[in-house]
Amino acid sequence: MTKTYQATGINLKTQALGESDKIVTILTKEFGLIRAIAPGSRKHNSSLGGRSGMFVVNQLLISQGQSSQPATSTLNRITQAETIKTYPGLTKDLGKLAASQYLAEIVLCQALSEHPQEELYEVLNEHLQRLEALPKSQGLDVVAHLAQGVFHLLALAGLTPQVQFCCLTQRPLIPDLTNPNWQAGFSIAAGGTVCLQAWEQLRKQREWQKQEEKKQEQEISPSANNAPKPGYQTVFHHQDLPKISRRLGAKELGMLQYLSEPGIMQIDAAADDGWLSVEQILRQYTQYHLGRPIRSATLIDSYFAANHDAIV
Repeated sequence: MTKTYQATGINLKTQALGESDKIVTILTKEFGLIRAIAPGSRKHNSSLGGRSGMFVVNQLLISQGQSSQPATSTLNRITQAETIKTYPGLTKDLGKLAASQYLAEIVLCQALSEHPQEELYEVLNEHLQRLEALPKSQGLDVVAHLAQGVFHLLALAGLTPQVQFCCLTQRPLIPDLTNPNWQAGFSIAAGGTVCLQAWEQLRKQREWQKQEEKKQEQEISPSANNAPKPGYQTVFHHQDLPKISRRLGAKELGMLQYLSEPGIMQIDAAADDGWLSVEQILRQYTQYHLGRPIRSATLIDSYFAANHDAIV
């Protein structure tokens, strides 16, 4: 007998199947990420047509019955769908749509199958709702909210970058907004922000250690007529010198620290192009941990190149 189950989920990805069906990838609260066939959803008069669109939230009845097509035999099938929420404003604004797809792509990489994902589901819906509620996109407000969404998704995955303290010294980093030349480093490999003075000191220390090691190698190196002399050898323990991925101004670090505050806070973009840099930093950091590029990010680049004469 065919088993059925109920779930509440949001559509994150669709692809055509055959002449009239779709395969829909859905983030559900109860069962995590599932892929299900929406039969006949590409037909003009299908009741599942609109319900299988992007970012539609449905109460679903899903069947685990076997398909006659071997390629889809393990896929579930949607037998009923009742829409409980939609985000029509996202598809009417290119900037909002690009940001929403960007967040959805990260969620698709993070979500688990056959495990409850209620917190991930709620956070994604909260950020989509906030994006939709923005006034008609002027650009930077969308980027600011996108950056906040990315930061919260990283936090859920336990991948939050360290932005309050130096990753080398563990001392607090306090941006000096009165000094236009103030800078800190951001190292993806180290996991967050780095005090540039500490980094420079470590670099000099590493150079000195390498010079000392080279001297020792020359001293104990055997020659054709000389055997190496027994004796003590100094062993140097190296602290890795992380690569600085980017240098941050005081304003950019302040923005990152604001995003790290607990909860979802109100953001005022204030037409500040610092959000472009913050998004790029978080993008590179996220791609590093996901092990793959965020393809939807190219839409963000295209949007700002066309509308703000700036390429992220």
